[in-house]
Amino acid sequence: MKKALVIGGGIAGPVTAMALQQAGWEAVVYEAYTDTAAGQIGAYLTVAVNGLSALAEIDAHHIVMDTGHATDTLSFYTSAGKHITDMPIGGTLPDGTVTHSVKRRDLYRALNAEAARRGIRYEFGKRLVDAEATATGGVVATFADGSRAEADLLVGADGIHSRTREIIDPNAPKAHYLGIYGLGGFVTDPALVHELGLRPGVYSMIFGKKAFFGYLVAPGGEIWWFANMPGAQELSKQTVASTTPAQWRDQLARMLAADRGPAAAIVAATPDATFVTGFNQYDMPSVPTWHNDRMVIIGDAAHAVASSSGQGVSMAVEDAVTLAICLRDLPETATALAEFEHRRRDRVERVVAYGAETSGDKAQNGLARFLVRQLTPFFLKRAAKQGVGSLNWMFDHRISWSGESADQPVRPSA
Repeated sequence: MKKALVIGGGIAGPVTAMALQQAGWEAVVYEAYTDTAAGQIGAYLTVAVNGLSALAEIDAHHIVMDTGHATDTLSFYTSAGKHITDMPIGGTLPDGTVTHSVKRRDLYRALNAEAARRGIRYEFGKRLVDAEATATGGVVATFADGSRAEADLLVGADGIHSRTREIIDPNAPKAHYLGIYGLGGFVTDPALVHELGLRPGVYSMIFGKKAFFGYLVAPGGEIWWFANMPGAQELSKQTVASTTPAQWRDQLARMLAADRGPAAAIVAATPDATFVTGFNQYDMPSVPTWHNDRMVIIGDAAHAVASSSGQGVSMAVEDAVTLAICLRDLPETATALAEFEHRRRDRVERVVAYGAETSGDKAQNGLARFLVRQLTPFFLKRAAKQGVGSLNWMFDHRISWSGESADQPVRPSA
């Protein structure tokens, strides 16, 4: 049986390990932290229907659906509190499945627990420092603690600051800072939900004058929220570690003060214990080299997308399942890795471009940002009239374990 070293226990890592196991490979996950969720930041994630469909091919879609909840509608508002439009999020699969939202740490832990339940071995505290091909056609990895591991393949599922990417190509581009800080949090206050008139199950987005704010009400009445605020300077590790929730709360409150709507009240009600402090947001420029004969990068390591696309998780799981299919069907590893890139590159780079457009990254100066704010309601209303069809290329992608990827229509949400 061929063996793969999977670097990273985030989302792409355990999904890749499960997919490889289904393809007849032995996969071992090497995680830098002592806990699979220890190094993860961010409040919650969206898993679109294309991602859920890919997970279903390895019988792992239920993990998202059991851990999270259905979120099939986007509702947009101006900074003045005016409702712009409602839009479906990606349509509905034939069995009725829609896009789901899930807390980040819950999803990380659930995916890794499922991989472990299936017999996949984990090695914790293993930070990759180097890897090289062996004389026998395999690959050997070296970790920061001095240990080594050898296999037929190394899969870099090690995120936006991937060490695997640097090993494959020392000249590979670095992650691109978007000029945006992300924040988030959770509020358990049913009285506040009632007082603010919040709609459960609807993902509301507010185009604030100084910050972008999104929130939803989970089935149990808990408010989940995130905010994107401009940040001229990339946050250092020291700044991230030393800035308290109270300091971030005050800074965000000042940016939201000029806006109508529930954002300021939600932020003010968020306790320190559930306040996700500021973090840098990135995407990846086009990475010229995804693989060599024995190593490959997937997910954020190869093509991180802006959070505004709502496709980060889905792209990672599509990668994982596609890679496993290629390795199953093509006996030569190098050939399988080339086929994997052939099937994935055009699609993911199109999603990256879409994410950059919708994140506001291209509106760096004041006039540009003003124009974006003024024109957004017009384009959103037009998109709502067009329906989910305008983004069919993104949501309709399907991967079949028994065949090649295909784009198939989904039924629009009612």
